[in-house]
Amino acid sequence: MTEESQFESTSFELPENYEELKKAAHRKSNWQERLNAVNELGQYNHQPIIDLLTHMMNNDPVYAVQDAAYKQLRGLGQDVQQPSKTKPELFKGLTKTLIRIKKSLPKDHSFEDFKVKLHKMRADIYNTYEGEKGEEFDNWLKAKWESYDTK
Repeated sequence: MTEESQFESTSFELPENYEELKKAAHRKSNWQERLNAVNELGQYNHQPIIDLLTHMMNNDPVYAVQDAAYKQLRGLGQDVQQPSKTKPELFKGLTKTLIRIKKSLPKDHSFEDFKVKLHKMRADIYNTYEGEKGEEFDNWLKAKWESYDTK
């Protein structure tokens, strides 16, 4: 097979579900959908997809999504730098938001009550930190909940 015919047989078309994948890639309240979108998008070597993956690698709040985008870009032959694991607070005003949620509950509420209300009121925060913290999410959230004195 000549180099020219090999180039012609390589698919540079956007996937049929590109618009759906693009929406999933921007869905702030579901890091798993963003991760799945990254993995599927990485199968196509097309400039809009490379641009989208680069944006996700540089800007997604969940490191697992950033790392997956990095790996997909490397697999597509892109010369990119691995994203840093250390990040500042993922949501500006997080403490204020969590205190507001805690204050909105009865004084004798449980941690589970707090966790459920956070998920209902701020699914974006809940989901992002759940993805970022992994198995440590409950311990991290409980420590935050316990540290807020709402007297």
